Amino acid sequence: SGPLGSALAMDKELSKRLFEDVGVPTPPWLMAPVHGAEVEHRLGFPAIVKPSKQGSTVGITVVHAPQELDAAVRLAYEFDDEVVIEKFIRGRELTVGILGERALPVVEIFPKHEIYDYDCKYTKGMSEYRVPALLSEEESRTIQDLALRAHRALKLRGFSRIDFRMSPEGRFYCLEANSLPGLTQTSLLPKGAAAAGIPFPELCEQIVRVALDAHGAHGADRGRPG
Repeated sequence: SGPLGSALAMDKELSKRLFEDVGVPTPPWLMAPVHGAEVEHRLGFPAIVKPSKQGSTVGITVVHAPQELDAAVRLAYEFDDEVVIEKFIRGRELTVGILGERALPVVEIFPKHEIYDYDCKYTKGMSEYRVPALLSEEESRTIQDLALRAHRALKLRGFSRIDFRMSPEGRFYCLEANSLPGLTQTSLLPKGAAAAGIPFPELCEQIVRVALDAHGAHGADRGRPG
């Protein structure tokens, strides 16, 4: 992705505003500073407190009561100058990789902790996965469509990964977009690609090919007379 898409995806508040603009549901949120009573009234507890511009769940806390809010906000401020307080969506943890203009099979994550935190992401054995996720065809199409809309709304290109929660009522909520998703042994994009019949070496080739095609197109645009 280019600098604009990368910046938009990194800023969780701007991302959420753009998701709403294109009809992609996202959990309701408030920006700090805010009192615990207002969080309880408008979002309810538990709530997620996180830096607005961080990745890998760094600085994130699940807050279960108003008296826990201040400490969680202080922790998040250690990593950023803006802090998001977001309604915690109980339910299933799902993610959709995007490759080119294609949504890959949905991955379901079963973390050992309450949320898919840093340890669960990067420590082998701290999460289990099901690919493709056990969803109906309609549910799979819906979440893949939402992922593509989120990807495009943030002006991402090439590849990305869009994270969701599925509520017990079956509603999908987009949490965030990852403009540079991981490509490690425990990463999610390669799992979705493998489920689509794309082995890891081919995935790397396709990412490079998409980037070269995009670079060529932009170069051709610059070469055209105005």
